Amino acid sequence: MLVKTFGAAVQGINATIVTIEVNVSKGIRFLHVGLPDIAVKESHERMTSALNYTGHDFPHQQIVINMAPADIRKEGSAYDLPMAIGIMAASNKLKKSGLEQYVIMGELSLDGGLRPIKGVLPIAIKAREEGYKGFILPKQNAQEAAVVNNLEVYGVESISEVINFFNGTAPLEPTIVNTREEFFNNINLSEIDFADVKGQENVKRALEVAAAGGHNIIMVGPPGAGKSMLAKRIPTILPPLSLQEALETTKIHSVAGNIDSNTSLISQRPFRSPHHTISDVALVGGGTFPQPGEISLAHNGVLFLDELPEFKRTVLEVMRQPLEDRKICISRAKFAIEYPASFMLVASMNPCPCGYYNHPDRECVCGPGVVQKYLSRISGPLLDRIDIHIEIVPVPFEKLSEMKDSENSQTVRDRVIKSRQIQELRFKDIDGVYCNAQMSSKQMRAFAQIDKPGSELLKNAMQRLNLSARAYDRIIKVGRTIADLDNSENILSNHLAEAINYRNLDREGWAG
Repeated sequence: MLVKTFGAAVQGINATIVTIEVNVSKGIRFLHVGLPDIAVKESHERMTSALNYTGHDFPHQQIVINMAPADIRKEGSAYDLPMAIGIMAASNKLKKSGLEQYVIMGELSLDGGLRPIKGVLPIAIKAREEGYKGFILPKQNAQEAAVVNNLEVYGVESISEVINFFNGTAPLEPTIVNTREEFFNNINLSEIDFADVKGQENVKRALEVAAAGGHNIIMVGPPGAGKSMLAKRIPTILPPLSLQEALETTKIHSVAGNIDSNTSLISQRPFRSPHHTISDVALVGGGTFPQPGEISLAHNGVLFLDELPEFKRTVLEVMRQPLEDRKICISRAKFAIEYPASFMLVASMNPCPCGYYNHPDRECVCGPGVVQKYLSRISGPLLDRIDIHIEIVPVPFEKLSEMKDSENSQTVRDRVIKSRQIQELRFKDIDGVYCNAQMSSKQMRAFAQIDKPGSELLKNAMQRLNLSARAYDRIIKVGRTIADLDNSENILSNHLAEAINYRNLDREGWAG
């Protein structure tokens, strides 16, 4: 008898429905077709053991399983459950009525239990789009899938529960999640705060400007100055995720298998901080079994690269295209996928190998030309994509020991949100532009004009500080953001003066 069950294959961050055709007939062979990988082919042993252990005999007949469409590679062990249910139905040990209404996914243990799988949210979204009534999956993934409304989600612990459900002997309880309520309850939860940081008021201001305009930022300072501490608190001053952004972010982390059993929707902006030994594939994504990389896992959040010059040059250079396009296209001989990568780049570095160049108290021991050589590990094209360069100096004891409360994250976030609202209104008719950092040269001429005094100030700064030509556009973009924070329609001279101070690494002679 021929029976069809339905699963799904995840490609990039989207899913495709897979029809699993099972035919049980006379014979003794077990045939598996439809471009399955090794993990799918090994399902025979898992299904045999699981069914026998739970008291359901595996049929001793010829079984042919076809997974369509055949031109999509089927990877992983998540097809165990739909294939086992198809075999039971095709051998008349399970009622096949109703099978066509459900997408079924899950990895089987040898005792018939179910293990969690990856990519649940994209599959649930696709199941709803295709008009399926429900989604049957491991209980550990049920909370994640249940954020999709108008779809019945059943979390199960063993294959026996699924067999009894289709035979009508034991109903399943659907998992229900109030997506909006859970999202808005968790949206502002954070264990860290800007108030924890003593001193560094100028750096906090630079981070506020970066968050308000979506600008990339690099912090340069000696060890122990607080670079990492400040970077980790940037998500607390960014605007909260919208529900649509939360769904996008959760899809990516679902594909990567980063969602735990108690989480249904990611409500906090991601903060990713990879070690400097990371490979280029791990950063941008891809691999034999394609997975999103760190830049995609940081989508709608912050990618923090600590000790930037210590990263391999090839790793840093692969970020140039994603920083511009806010997506990464990975093309290989057998596949081509696209992952979103709209992130805020935050980098930190020591000013020199010893760490104490320009330190107010300690002397740098690096030889002539070493500082410039150290800085040159970061290419000009990459540095060109970083709008704000800020120097950090150690916090004096008086600041560290004072009991006065610093400004908290929520106060800063309120100002950032107001600035972003101004930018949303400004760019409402332009697709793909949401903040000042994304402006093109044409849009700068329309929205970021400077008056004659501002033009003179910028001219003098370029000449006297020997700023590079690439600093010109960056200064104007940052000046536009500072004006928005000041609720000013025009970019004034004081806004440009502050923006000029954020281009330290462009100054000729800065590194000796």
